[in-house]
Amino acid sequence: MALPAACRPELRSHRFALGDGAATTVHVAAYPRALVAPAVVVLPAPEPLADWCRRAGIRDALVGGFFVTPGGPPLGEVWMGGRRAPTRPFDAPFAAGRSCIHVHEERVVIAPLADLAGEPAGDLLQAGPALVVGGRVILHEAEDPEGFAAGVSQFDSDITAGRHPRAAIGIDDDRLLAVATEGRAHDEAGLTLTELATLLAGLGARDAINLDGGGSTSLVIDGNLVNRPREMDGTEVHGGRPLATALAFVPRPQAEAAAA
Repeated sequence: MALPAACRPELRSHRFALGDGAATTVHVAAYPRALVAPAVVVLPAPEPLADWCRRAGIRDALVGGFFVTPGGPPLGEVWMGGRRAPTRPFDAPFAAGRSCIHVHEERVVIAPLADLAGEPAGDLLQAGPALVVGGRVILHEAEDPEGFAAGVSQFDSDITAGRHPRAAIGIDDDRLLAVATEGRAHDEAGLTLTELATLLAGLGARDAINLDGGGSTSLVIDGNLVNRPREMDGTEVHGGRPLATALAFVPRPQAEAAAA
């Protein structure tokens, strides 16, 4: 599904300088919120995002939430069209406090699962942690408000520790901001979660949430993988790592009607 011309994102790739003299490349796709919505997708089987986009006829997508590796189910809550997808829940007591992106009709909300309806209408993807709330960075170094460090046994590694490739989505009154960063290369430092939050706030995001990152970091624009995913040892994953979920950027009905 190609986006109509009015829905095409403004794509910018730039170097983000860090306080210790390091830097990393950041890719930002800004979509008009009035015309484009993020749709939650569970891939039929784990597959690199660009490959799935080609098969599904989707031109623009971003990596979604975490999943059990290799090839396992998504982790956390995932809802599509008001129906819950089969997943493995986050461990107690962390599940209720971990953040989600919830999309229903005109609304796109980033909030902890406990703040959302028990059976949400529309689409919901649980990932986290939340990075920005009300335009303010809420995630600071050595803090673990959503229990990702405390609950590390459910993951391959501690996502809160160190600099890595990262992915996130942010929202403001007018835009959806799809972000993927490089990392794990001699000239690509990657970002900490706090640095990612600072980046999103600097881009103008009112609210933002971290998505799956590391070797899973994938941003596809107009059918092409924009970033260069790498494993922990720096090995490039050509074409990207197989993923379980994604956010597909699709035209809202008013955009399709205007393009008809």
